[in-house]
Amino acid sequence: MLQQSIDALNLCIGTDNEQAKPMLSTAHYEAARLNTGLVQVLSLYRAEMENLPINEDECFIDDLLEDIFITHENYLGHKNMSLNVEQTPGLVRYLDKELITLLLNDILVNAMRYGQQKLLVSAFEDDGWLVIQVEDDGAGYPTRMLESNSALMQNLKISEGRTGLGLFFARLIAATHRRGDRQGEISFTNGGKLGGSVFTLKLP
Repeated sequence: MLQQSIDALNLCIGTDNEQAKPMLSTAHYEAARLNTGLVQVLSLYRAEMENLPINEDECFIDDLLEDIFITHENYLGHKNMSLNVEQTPGLVRYLDKELITLLLNDILVNAMRYGQQKLLVSAFEDDGWLVIQVEDDGAGYPTRMLESNSALMQNLKISEGRTGLGLFFARLIAATHRRGDRQGEISFTNGGKLGGSVFTLKLP
């Protein structure tokens, strides 16, 4: 309801209202963070109880990415940021669309916060893996986060900078997707095509 109210308010305010734009942008970002954080806590609790539901179904990746773009279209406009999507046409996978959407929403919201002007989302196949990458043109991940690529939850300093909880959650969701001896995984680096942070999700 909070997110819907913010979207409705955005429609009532003219695009020439420069004072309201940053406030709406901040409200959208914080509401998205609140929603994601609550779902993450619930999912982590369910995982601890070994009761994290995974509902895999056929998913068209272009539809998934379009839904994510539409969700953040207004926020991108307020931030004067561009989002380019590069994807192999016709990608289809069996996955839990709700959980993967939540994962990518969280990563994209953070990319919008720390990026400057440009974002890039890529989707393609590599050696049987579905690879989805989110890149920004910001300062990149801090060194301590790059060093924690495979860190355990208890070793992450969640209170500092970018959230360790979000990345731990992403790793958890990715790993629940399995095919044979493969399971989903994430990684994060700096550089890429835009020179900032690069988040990579790989699903079998």
